[in-house]
Amino acid sequence: MNSIESTIQKQKTLFKAGKTMTHTFRAHQLQRLKQMLKRHESDIYEALKQDLNKSSYEVLLTELGYLYNEIDETLQHLQSWMAPEKVKSPTSHKGAKSMVYKQPYGVSLIISPWNYPLQLALAPLIGAIAGGNTAVIKPSEFTSHTSQLLETMIEETFEDQYITVIQGEKDVSEALLDQPFDYIFFTGSTQVGKIVMEKASKQLIPVTLELGGKSPVIVDEDAKIQLAARRIAWGKFMNAGQTCVAPDYALVHRNVKDQLIEALKTEIETMYSENPIQNEDYTKIVNESHFERLSDYLKEGRILYGGQKEQASHKFNPTIVDDIDWQSKVMQDEIFGPILPVLSFDYLEEVVDHVEQARNPLALYYFSENSKKQDWVIKNLSFGGGCINDTIMHLANPHLPFGGLGTSGIGSYHGVHSFETFTHRKSVVKQTTKFDLSFRYPHSKIAEKVFNKLFNK
Repeated sequence: MNSIESTIQKQKTLFKAGKTMTHTFRAHQLQRLKQMLKRHESDIYEALKQDLNKSSYEVLLTELGYLYNEIDETLQHLQSWMAPEKVKSPTSHKGAKSMVYKQPYGVSLIISPWNYPLQLALAPLIGAIAGGNTAVIKPSEFTSHTSQLLETMIEETFEDQYITVIQGEKDVSEALLDQPFDYIFFTGSTQVGKIVMEKASKQLIPVTLELGGKSPVIVDEDAKIQLAARRIAWGKFMNAGQTCVAPDYALVHRNVKDQLIEALKTEIETMYSENPIQNEDYTKIVNESHFERLSDYLKEGRILYGGQKEQASHKFNPTIVDDIDWQSKVMQDEIFGPILPVLSFDYLEEVVDHVEQARNPLALYYFSENSKKQDWVIKNLSFGGGCINDTIMHLANPHLPFGGLGTSGIGSYHGVHSFETFTHRKSVVKQTTKFDLSFRYPHSKIAEKVFNKLFNK
């Protein structure tokens, strides 16, 4: 692992030289990143097709398109984000200027997952570059074609003492986590997130953890059912359900449960055909292990729709299951696949107990036409972010922070929030030397009188 130590040391040397500090440098690197993606577009489509059988529609929508928009947003506003902020100074600081400076952390480690192997490696990198950091990217070994392409693209675009990709399996990740990084950005499971945080804590390295959890979609009896079904099917079965903010399970008012299920069937077939396994553009399950895990979930409950699967291609049809509860295997962990369990409720207040079974989900979606009920859900349920009468779309707004809390994550990013994640807000008081307020010192005869007045005693 000497090469890892050498790479990090080279990045620390470059960072200490101050090369990454200017707006000109950062903007130029972001432009190079965008040009890299443009140059390799056809390679990207091919790699994602090989790894996950992603359609060109999904690659453009969820990988490339997002990255292009994020780079453009950052380039447009980076100079203002970098500018020092002047804040008010209290009377006790008369003559002083109080400023907040945006300081890069230094050498950052980005550990990315396999489900969106391009986007979730490079979206944090945009923030790292914008913030003035160097970066080491550790992509997933499960999506080998995309990870290899990522290494090739980065290697030909950036110097390794600035940005580099280090591939490998679990042992490589563990070796990287033992290194003296200045910041760690991890996207993945809650279980691995705990390990990352534990490792980081030993060196007091700040972290962002983008995790997951069981994100509910709640459909009330006054919802527009056909529209709800269309938006749920789109959000759930995109990428074959392998999305951290996909609706993990549905909580449906008993009065509209059957109606919603029938509408879901219609929308699934409209989007993916009657038998998506035969659809060349339908995403596959990433590997054998995950395919078997999902298959095991279907041993409990009652399949209302779907359930067909093909082991050779790792394809798994959109599936709706009923007659399950919180003791069922499918409800123990995040599903991360095209299985939608459906539970029912009679009163909205009941959903609190359901959501508390898997606290602080990364996302929550609520379908209702009643604004008071919408407000009640937002105020009474804890979740990272979400939508009213839609799914997934909060991710596409660069002005909204994206992240979880507790078991679904720590910290947030996207847009300006990516820049803020990769910078420390450094507070500085610039004190005047033209005069000196004597009351601050212990020998002052008027100190107590002035302090009483200042502090409203």
